[in-house]
Amino acid sequence: MLISCGAPVAGAWAGPDSLGGFAERAEQLGYHGLWTFQRLLVGTEQRVLPVYRSVLDPLIALTWAAARTSRVRLGVAVLNIPYVSPAHLAKQAATLDRLSGGRLDLGLGTGWSGPEFIATGSDPHPRGRRVTEYLEVLRTLWNDPVASFEGELYRVPPSTMAPPPVQPGGPPVLLGGTADSALRRAGRLAAGWVSSSSSTLDEVARGAQIVRRAAEEAGRDPDAVRIVVRAVVRPGQRDDSDPLSGDWAQIRAGAERYAESGVTELFYDLNWDPLIGAPDADPRVAGERADEILTALAPPG
Repeated sequence: MLISCGAPVAGAWAGPDSLGGFAERAEQLGYHGLWTFQRLLVGTEQRVLPVYRSVLDPLIALTWAAARTSRVRLGVAVLNIPYVSPAHLAKQAATLDRLSGGRLDLGLGTGWSGPEFIATGSDPHPRGRRVTEYLEVLRTLWNDPVASFEGELYRVPPSTMAPPPVQPGGPPVLLGGTADSALRRAGRLAAGWVSSSSSTLDEVARGAQIVRRAAEEAGRDPDAVRIVVRAVVRPGQRDDSDPLSGDWAQIRAGAERYAESGVTELFYDLNWDPLIGAPDADPRVAGERADEILTALAPPG
């Protein structure tokens, strides 16, 4: 199982120096990837976790990190496709993939925030058809000398998008979602699945089985499908219901339980720690705590 980490994109520690320095440090320590997430805005009446209240744009943050690194993968988990046209995202993703030397992993979802749907004039429904058409548009724009698409929700006139991504076929696309239909869609159509931050170990294990079963039924190699998990770590007091709590040895042992459940990549997302990713966190304390966790949980070797 690959070990990655969440980049500083939320709260008081999400600044230019901390993002660039964290990216460099993660690469030095041997982490496989850096992951971001998307939150456009928060409605005044919404009750959300502190991590969602102040968030950098995920692709721009990854571009900043790309400029300070040369090897670490750059992932977003996830961008919400109703908010932006597939042609616009295809250009952004191809540009970041090219500027980073082919290091982008693109996670996509359909969103859940009512105020964001209103603010972007978007609608996630019909979710299944929207995702399917969106992926087809991305693929034709990234791969075909003359791209073209005629669907119910999206259209692309015969045209060419250049320059293309560095990675053959374009950046790997992973899908989020927790409903069984979303899991099966990830297995049929995508490079893999990205779990929710609230998913338990049992839910991740069940989700991985559904994704791989759907891949096999679609004639794909189930072992080639990626299962990526956002890991919310809780250093300190051990909670037996949470395998990623306790001392460093207990957290690493908990991570192994995810590997045994079929997870291919686990990223420790420190943004979910209220002492790090909350808007009112002390930036100095956040930076010191993040560096301690990053160093303690670095992959072996």
